[in-house]
Amino acid sequence: MDIQAIQQIIFYVRGQRVILDFHLAELYEVETRALKQAVRRNIERFHDDFMFELTKNEFNSLKISMTSQIVIPPSILTGYTPFAFTEHGVAMLSSVLRSERAIKVNIEIIRAFVFLRKIALQYAEIRQKINELKQGEEKKIMI
Repeated sequence: MDIQAIQQIIFYVRGQRVILDFHLAELYEVETRALKQAVRRNIERFHDDFMFELTKNEFNSLKISMTSQIVIPPSILTGYTPFAFTEHGVAMLSSVLRSERAIKVNIEIIRAFVFLRKIALQYAEIRQKINELKQGEEKKIMI
């Protein structure tokens, strides 16, 4: 499992990083329908901060960005809106799906989420240092 490939299918929706149900189904090597059924049978495990269903507008916006970089299964383009799973939702999926494949895939997905979080923190630190340098230069110019 390639972490970079997983990072390609992590999107930012409603202020959270998420993976869509059809991408997860592909990684787990199950049908999207089966994944969604398992989630619905265990819906009490999937609070809003673990999983939510995209609105049509959200999904249409994502489809525009996905078509240039990721192949979208034709069945997805027909009208249903996918579930979006946060890092916590992905972790919960391993307890619902209970397959060895799901456990292995979840480990890699969690690593991808953690890696992206580290990059975001590093970016924020770099941006802060640049701002501090700019402020220092502005003070020198005023003197």
